[in-house]
Amino acid sequence: MADIIQLLPDHVANQIAAGEVVQRPASVVKELMENAIDAGATTIKLIIKDAGKTLVQVIDDGKGMSVTDARLSFERHATSKIRSADDLFQLHTKGFRGEALASIAAIAHVELKTKQEQEDVGTCIEIEGSNFVAQEVVVTPKGTSIAVKNLFFNIPARRNFLKSNTVELRHVIDEFHRVVLAHPNISFSFFNNGSNIFNLPTSNYRQRIVNIFGAKTNEKLVPVEEDTEVLKISGFVGKPEFAKKTRGEQYFFVNDRFIKSAYLNHAISSAFDGLLKGGTHPSYFLNLTVNPQTIDINIHPTKTEIKFDDEHTLYALLRSAVKHSLGQFNIAPVLDFDRDSTLDTPYNYKANGVSSPKVEVDKSFNPFKDSTNLGGNHPRTFKTQIPNNWDGLYVGLESKGNDFQKDFDEVQFESEESTVSLFDDDKQLDQTYTTHQIHNKYIVSTIKSGMLVMDQHRAHQRVLYEEFLQNMTVNKAASQQLLFPLYLHFTPQELVLIKQLQTDLEHTGFVFSNILNESVEIIGVPVSVPESEVSIILEQLISDVENEVPDSHFSATDLLAKSMAKSLAIKTGQSLEKDEQEHLVNRLFACKEPNVSPTNRKTFITMSVDELDKKFI
Repeated sequence: MADIIQLLPDHVANQIAAGEVVQRPASVVKELMENAIDAGATTIKLIIKDAGKTLVQVIDDGKGMSVTDARLSFERHATSKIRSADDLFQLHTKGFRGEALASIAAIAHVELKTKQEQEDVGTCIEIEGSNFVAQEVVVTPKGTSIAVKNLFFNIPARRNFLKSNTVELRHVIDEFHRVVLAHPNISFSFFNNGSNIFNLPTSNYRQRIVNIFGAKTNEKLVPVEEDTEVLKISGFVGKPEFAKKTRGEQYFFVNDRFIKSAYLNHAISSAFDGLLKGGTHPSYFLNLTVNPQTIDINIHPTKTEIKFDDEHTLYALLRSAVKHSLGQFNIAPVLDFDRDSTLDTPYNYKANGVSSPKVEVDKSFNPFKDSTNLGGNHPRTFKTQIPNNWDGLYVGLESKGNDFQKDFDEVQFESEESTVSLFDDDKQLDQTYTTHQIHNKYIVSTIKSGMLVMDQHRAHQRVLYEEFLQNMTVNKAASQQLLFPLYLHFTPQELVLIKQLQTDLEHTGFVFSNILNESVEIIGVPVSVPESEVSIILEQLISDVENEVPDSHFSATDLLAKSMAKSLAIKTGQSLEKDEQEHLVNRLFACKEPNVSPTNRKTFITMSVDELDKKFI
């Protein structure tokens, strides 16, 4: 029998390895920026085109590479940071596997320019799909410039899996945030299609956060500081009143490396226990410094997950540190028996003496002056003043009473104004089915064949979705003007999305009077939208646009209608009156697609009498 196991060719092995390292343009951004930081750069410039699909370029002023190092850096598992396996537990750098540049070069066109400070000229290397095309001497400033062009040019199937430019740009910005927040001592700039998105000078940690997320962020931050033998914590958490519906502003850094940890995230959430509204998540920007020997970074291809030796201790310290900061800055309620300051003696009266009140008595007062004392133990009787014309007080009373009764009989009551009811009373009387609400989540109704069980939240989403979609595509929805303008603050990236969706939002009933650099002024909202829900709706909409993949078959109008329906639909746990239950059932079955919600999930199920009978067999 012939042998069937074969060694893979190098170019195939490189493409397979690239699948672990490079998933999208944001992966390239992460690897190249981390290499620039490891090179000791003080200024790093990121340039992308078409959300990184056409170009990702990182320029730094680091130490650069020699001719040999420049060529060797594209070989698999070539690195300057590891000499033995023990070095994996003493890591103080970003990249250490030596596979990033090799994997990127296998699936893109790469141009590298690098020069060391003591050299007069640098080196330029061009690679296309792991094949060295050219290597020559070039005049270039100190440092390194790597340009990655036409990502996945030789793997069309992988390129088809990339999302729209809006979604891919969101991922690139997320990776950029994760790198720049960990290194406020380095200056960064970010250009997308020729426009400058970020220009971040060297600063302290608080100023770096404010420069990224807007000036309004400064008032939302609560400092957290804790230094122990096991763990050092520094950074900021957001005040509870500014908690968001999404988890966007949550950053953990362990030894200046961004990580994801559901376990440590739970520690933060438990510290905020009782301070957050339902469905909201706190913001935090926390740096954790631990001994490198107590962590293992090499457990995930993207190096965003870390294994800790003693997670329980870190959990307890992190929770206590955040809880202490919230209490220290009077964010969380504490047990305090301070007296009310309004009961204190005013300052001007503290030196005055206390004067006793005087009680004066009228010694000549005699309550029995007009009474007759019969003496002994007999009770006293008092004179009563009886008017002489007492019998004239009742004259004419009978006739007045008759007139009053007569007048009262002639009173005409104003009939109440008849108003149009939302529900047809006659139709309701004719209906033979009734509705019941179970656990404030499901609505049960009888039908001819058995019964119907409807999810109230999904059903209302379907109703609102079709209503909003009709308003945006067929006619313009009604808008209610606000008495006072509503000012909402967003980051510059979020404002770009709002400007893109402004026309569709106006068709639903929103009226924007002004869109500034960091805020939006709204003077009108849709009739069905409470003023308090506007910020929640826009935050949810921005999150959906960034994360729900609006590809070519997805229209912005459709996405907007879905997002608003999700925000405004009746929530699980909300009690409904009988009329509201029946009205929701009727409105659902008046929809074009009543069977599923806007996210293609069932809105109701039916159960026949036969199925019910089988349950009792």
